[in-house]
Amino acid sequence: MKKLIVYLVVSSFFFGVITSCKKGSSKAGKSETTGWNYNDTKNGGFEKLNYAGQATAPGLVLIPGGTYLMGQKDEDVMRDWNNVARRVTVPSFYMDEAEISNIQYREYNYWLARVFGESFPQVVQRATPDTLVWRDELAYNEPYVEYYYRHPSFDNYPVVGVSWLQANDFAKWRSDRVNEQVLATKGIIKLDPASDVDDNNFNTQAYLAGQYEPTTGKKQIKDIAQGGKSTRPVKFEDGILQPDYRLPTESEWEYAAYSLVGNQPYKDEERITEQKIYPWNGHSLRYPKTGKLQGDFLANFKRGRGDFMGLAPNLNDNACPTSPIKANYPNDFGLFNMAGNVNEWCMDVYRPMTMTDAVDFNSFRGNIFKTKLRGEDGELAEKDSLGRLNYRDVKEEEAAARRNYRKADVRNFTDQDKESNVIYGYGKSSLINDQSRVYKGGSWKDRVYWLSPGTRRFYQEFEASDDIGFRCAMDRMGSPLGNKFPSGNVFKKKK
Repeated sequence: MKKLIVYLVVSSFFFGVITSCKKGSSKAGKSETTGWNYNDTKNGGFEKLNYAGQATAPGLVLIPGGTYLMGQKDEDVMRDWNNVARRVTVPSFYMDEAEISNIQYREYNYWLARVFGESFPQVVQRATPDTLVWRDELAYNEPYVEYYYRHPSFDNYPVVGVSWLQANDFAKWRSDRVNEQVLATKGIIKLDPASDVDDNNFNTQAYLAGQYEPTTGKKQIKDIAQGGKSTRPVKFEDGILQPDYRLPTESEWEYAAYSLVGNQPYKDEERITEQKIYPWNGHSLRYPKTGKLQGDFLANFKRGRGDFMGLAPNLNDNACPTSPIKANYPNDFGLFNMAGNVNEWCMDVYRPMTMTDAVDFNSFRGNIFKTKLRGEDGELAEKDSLGRLNYRDVKEEEAAARRNYRKADVRNFTDQDKESNVIYGYGKSSLINDQSRVYKGGSWKDRVYWLSPGTRRFYQEFEASDDIGFRCAMDRMGSPLGNKFPSGNVFKKKK
């Protein structure tokens, strides 16, 4: 039954991708601007898609956006004063149903070893999790050092020992593999693992720039602009390729964890009856309803000093140290383990005052604005030795005339920069700098306080821990409520 469900989900995903690219002059109609026919070879062939909407990529769940109260929901017992409550709005996005597991990350390591292992072994080494994070001077954790990442018994447990930088690299790799499979399923390219070595591997941006030539499949896109007699590569405007996977922003992660959609008694009203301290309602940490599940813990966490799992045979969360990525109970968005099990990386750079000085739409700190590297003739620079396009930071003179930003690196904007009077003194009076990244969610070794999505901590982006994992997110294109509302109009017609 589980195999059937997986098959149907994957099939519906690729069916959506395939049908989203169908074109036809009879259905595309005429331009409301010029009156010219779309997709007509006789007038230049400007294309308009009969687009079904963005398909849900593998592993993701649509999180419809909205407004919510971001920040502390309970007493600030740590007295950090770093998460003052404020109202923000988050656009719709996609998020992984569960944390990235050991077997998912091993698939990534395997691909790197197959493609880069001989010529660039340092790439494989750089991506490998740090299993030594399990060691403790006063604990016998060597079995976890040796077996947790590699043994099949832990396949579906969350990967740990992965730094923020490694998690970002995984997301980029995943983006390319998903898009490569989309093109192969549609028949536009043919998968050829034997020839995917070093810089000759599929990279989405390199493919779109014409710097990667795949083995062509049997089905190609006709070039209407050239009379429809020749073919052309896929363009991003075709709606076939997916946006990039990435880490969720802090505001996205917190919004998804609270899942307040479940606290709207009437779906046609903008009204929430109850705020949440945790990803579930109420103050209790146990399943409240009657039946066999009554009294079960709702998350994997440290209950008290020395109590990580309870008393056998009735273990309180049936996990030590971590639990499978789809254990416990999903929240109202269908997301597993948004509290407990492992903490999760967010994309943001940490600042204590982020909650008061950031914007209230799509809040995020950590931008470094970049542009593709070009030669003096304006042509894109050749891809690098790993098959990826080269990027550079935007120069100050390029941003000087802009209103919305004036430099590339704005991680310390209004905070620790030359325009502000805030100095943290990294290494002297604090551990905060531009490499400090937010993580949230609580873990198997945390007390219940950290299970509240409003709490926040930080770690250096190049460091790893035995209690921090991650999950990916993706931007939602088009209607915020999904493809059944393509125009964005959710109002029902009166009878």
